Amino acid sequence: MQITILTDNVAGGRFLAEHGLSYLIEIDNEKILFDTGHSDVFLKNAEKLGINIKEDVKQVVLSHGHWDHGNGLAYLSGKQLLTHPGAFIKRYRKRDNSPIGLYAGRDIFEQNFTLQTSKIPVQLSSNLWFMGEIPRTNDFESQSTTFLLDNSEEDFIDDDSALVAIIDEQLVVISGCAHSGICNICEYAKKITGLSKIKAVMGGFHLKKKDRQTLKTIEYFKANGIKTILPSHCTQLPAKALFLEHFIFPEVKTGMVFHF
Repeated sequence: MQITILTDNVAGGRFLAEHGLSYLIEIDNEKILFDTGHSDVFLKNAEKLGINIKEDVKQVVLSHGHWDHGNGLAYLSGKQLLTHPGAFIKRYRKRDNSPIGLYAGRDIFEQNFTLQTSKIPVQLSSNLWFMGEIPRTNDFESQSTTFLLDNSEEDFIDDDSALVAIIDEQLVVISGCAHSGICNICEYAKKITGLSKIKAVMGGFHLKKKDRQTLKTIEYFKANGIKTILPSHCTQLPAKALFLEHFIFPEVKTGMVFHF
């Protein structure tokens, strides 16, 4: 499996960057676009890499309905789009009531894509799954939220999902933002696949501080013998600094290519 970083928060070399995430995943002779960031940066970086997203990619997966993961969809059309059915709701930040959802409602996405929504896992290829809605089973993740729904109720981003791949009977977990908790995601990946060995975890971990959640995540990764971690996007510097006390990993930058 090959994963190319088309959009992330940190620029690599001649590539552009933005606050967002977009990965091109190549597995089982399929090319699958996971998230699109919030602009056409993913297309510009792909072009620099010699990748023609509009011609070569048929399947797009949206991890959840936030602007920085899905507003780049405005620059695509005519593709298969898979996401959780809750991705299209209106949502806001608590601090200033500013909108944080997608640029359009479900009807626009139905017009522009062949839309599939699912709360349950969907097999995308022989060795890759969209995980659907993630059960939140531990006591240290997804305990609070900074977001609100349109009716002013707290928004815990129930639509937050991820991908899991099987490589040599081991799991590679690929997260967009991990609002549901990266450890919850890993546990559900085990349940979906029936495999317990996690080879790598990459993507947004939604960890911001040197706090209990970050410490418990480190404990979980070590207890599960996870050797490769690639935190990016919404994993902020204090959390990364704490990870670096226990793991060795590169800073994920646009244009980078990872092989598993």
